This record gives sequence, structure tokens and C-alpha cells, in this order.
Amino acid sequence: MDKSSKTKSVFTTGEVARICSISQQTVIRCFDNGRLRGFRVPGSRFRRIPYDHLIKFMRDNQIPLDRLGRPTKNVLVIDDDVDIVELLVDVLTRDGRFDVSSGTTGFDAGILARELLPDIVLLDFKLPDINGTAVCRSIRSNEHLKHTKIIMISGVADPDEIEELREAGADDFIKKPFDVRVVVDRIAELVAA
Repeated sequence: MDKSSKTKSVFTTGEVARICSISQQTVIRCFDNGRLRGFRVPGSRFRRIPYDHLIKFMRDNQIPLDRLGRPTKNVLVIDDDVDIVELLVDVLTRDGRFDVSSGTTGFDAGILARELLPDIVLLDFKLPDINGTAVCRSIRSNEHLKHTKIIMISGVADPDEIEELREAGADDFIKKPFDVRVVVDRIAELVAA
């Protein structure tokens, strides 16, 4: 992979073609029909594709993000509040450093954690089917997940519950409502992204 893709924020159609292993004509066609978003250089016919649009195009077409030469970290978001899940998935995906999966139950957390082996799990403490402490303990008991970081998120945990979560293996606790940038920064810090 071209070393410049590690720091670029805008790509030419030729660069996108090389990264995605498709022809430049295919890139142009995708751009022209709206499947790949970007902009035209003013006063010319040249097309440019911003990094976040390239990421979306690659995800939409199952093109591995490692072709960009940028390391990504796997994040699993589990919360029964669909609005919070959508917000976190959107922000983390647009960030570009993360591959994001999500679920809304403790059952989802257990299944997806074993399947995806995430670098970090954002886990709501008060899930409808099982509390976060039990999910946290389950993740910690899996040998394949011993390096997975866990951030518990809740609006109702008291200090004793927070201590219990830490004893169950949580690496951090963030209280709702939260500033999404603080969450992203904390994730990046814990997984060195």
C-alpha cells in the first residue's frame, strides 16, 4: 500500500482505484452515480474523495479497510438505547480509526464479543436481559478476550456499583449523559488508536 494513504485526507480517483483494487473507470462511474461521494476540483473535471467517504464506500462494498494502510481497532457498542448506539456507531465509524459493531442486549454482547474478539467493548450497565456486571465477568472469563478493554456506560450506577464493575473487570466507567468526543478520546487512549 502506498505510504501516503496513511496520512492523506483526500484521494484522487486513481488512488482510490489502487486502494480498492478496481479500475479508475469504475471509481469514476461510482462517483458519477453517487455510490462514492466526493467533490470536483473547481474549474476542472477532476474528482476528489475525502477519507470518510472512501471509508464508507469500502465498508459498503466489503473492501478491507487494511488496504488503506491505517490500523483500525474493533469496537463493540452494546446499549439498549438505540439512539445512543446509532450516535456512537456513526461517530466512531466516521472517525476512521475504528471498525464498529453493535447490539442492544447482554446476549448480543456475549455472542458478538466471542465472534468478533473486539479490542474494546462499550457496554451499558443496565441492559434489559442481564446486567453489565455479569456481561463484564463473562467477557473477562474468556481466554480469547483477556486483552479486550471494557468501558461501562450508565446513567444510574451508584459508587458501590461502579466499584463492583471495576472488580468485575471494567477498565473505565462513563456516566450518561456523556460528551461523545470524551468517549471517543477514551476509547482511543485505551486501545492506543
